[in-house]
Amino acid sequence: MRTIIVKDLMVPLEEYATVPLDATLYDAIIALEKAQAAFDPKKHKHRAILVLDAGGKVVGKISIFDILIALEPKYGQSEAEGVLSRSGYSSELIDSMLKDNTLWSEPLNFICDRAPELNVRDFMETPSDGVYIDEKSAMGEAIHQIVIQKHHSLLVTREGEVVGILRLTDVFATICDKIKTC
Repeated sequence: MRTIIVKDLMVPLEEYATVPLDATLYDAIIALEKAQAAFDPKKHKHRAILVLDAGGKVVGKISIFDILIALEPKYGQSEAEGVLSRSGYSSELIDSMLKDNTLWSEPLNFICDRAPELNVRDFMETPSDGVYIDEKSAMGEAIHQIVIQKHHSLLVTREGEVVGILRLTDVFATICDKIKTC
C-alpha cells in the first residue's frame, strides 16, 4: 500500500475560502458561503477563511472562533480570566468579576452593524512557523504536527509558497475510513 502524503488530502488554495487583506467581516462571510457552495458536498464544509495579500500570498487565517471573538468587543476585557485562574483565584470570584462584562448581552441584530465595519486584518490569526507543512510530507508527520501543536489545520506549501490547506476533519475522515477496513 502506498503512503498517503499531505498533497493527497489537502484542499487546494483555489478551492478554499479566501479574501484580500482589506476585506471586511461581511466580505469574509460571503466568501466562505461561496466556497462552501462550490465545494464537494460529500466533504466537510470549510470552517476558516484564508486572508491573502495583494500578491495572492496567504498572510492570515480567520476561524469561526475568531469571528465570534471579533463580533463581541467585550472579549478583550475578559482576557484576564486565564491569568486570574492560573494565579489561584477561585472560579466563583472570576465568574462574579466577568458578570459585569455580560458577553453577548446585546441583541443579535447588533452584528449587522459590526460586520461591515470589522476589517479582517484586525482579527485574523497570522500563521506561525508551526502551521506549515510541505505537500510531500507523509501523513504521519502531519498528524504528529496537528496533535502536538493542537491545530485544526495546516497550511500546505510547495517550494515555500502556500498551495493549500490540510484540515483536521479530512485527516480524521481518512483515519476513520482506514479503521473501518480493518
